[in-house]
Amino acid sequence: MTRADAQRWAQGLEAVMDRIEARFGRVEPRRRARAYMRGLLAPLERKNGWQLAEAAGDRTPDGVQDFLARAHWDAELVRDDLRAYVLAHLGDEQAVLVLEETGFVKKGNKSCGVQRQYSGTAGRIENCQVGVFLAYASHHGQALLDRALYLPESWTVDRPRRAGAGVPAMVAFTTKPKLGGAMLKRAFAAGVPCAWVVGDSVYGADYALRRVIEQHGRGYVMTVTSAQRLALKWPTGWKMCRPAPGGDCRPATAPRDRGWMTGPTCPTARIPHPAGRRAY
Repeated sequence: MTRADAQRWAQGLEAVMDRIEARFGRVEPRRRARAYMRGLLAPLERKNGWQLAEAAGDRTPDGVQDFLARAHWDAELVRDDLRAYVLAHLGDEQAVLVLEETGFVKKGNKSCGVQRQYSGTAGRIENCQVGVFLAYASHHGQALLDRALYLPESWTVDRPRRAGAGVPAMVAFTTKPKLGGAMLKRAFAAGVPCAWVVGDSVYGADYALRRVIEQHGRGYVMTVTSAQRLALKWPTGWKMCRPAPGGDCRPATAPRDRGWMTGPTCPTARIPHPAGRRAY
């Protein structure tokens, strides 16, 4: 890294802060927000309250904790500002939206949403929080657009635990695919340019999520489990058939013939078939 790189990155950070500082009503939280962002980008071994406070020159983490827990600012509006910033620099019509979850390993049981559950980060069941994220990837670069904390069902029915963690009363249990679907709807409503959505089997197995993507005119590539049942709907004007001697096509008349289909331009039209056979 050169001095010019460092100066350019510092200027970029200031541009981001200039964009979002109006979301913080007073000077103090604006300063805290800048210090917090610098700490997150700094090469610190850990990014906890103590180390972020030390990086900001504080003797205790009280200021950082006060900013995160008690300062009045709208995280959703800041998210919208950052999304606009990302699209201004990385936006592309052929970009891909990526749905993925990440686990954050914890030692205690007070953090909101923490319990023993599978963490893809650790690759096993751990005491952790799980967040669902929406990322944006184009040939210009990659960045996160949105996030949502997954609140396990055991938390939603435990009122004392909810109250202790400050979970709003209107928050109910929501599955990871529904959290992902809500983020996709926000992105589509904001006009995020993209061609595809990708995700693993947690999201690919959810029919409602796939329908959200289809209804907004985007394609998707989703992993599904071996137990997932998929139905293929042939396009209008196509019918099942099998090749006849001489290369012509004739309608399929028995179940064993299924797997071949044709269209109005048969036999010259050829499309790939899921079973690996060529369809005429």
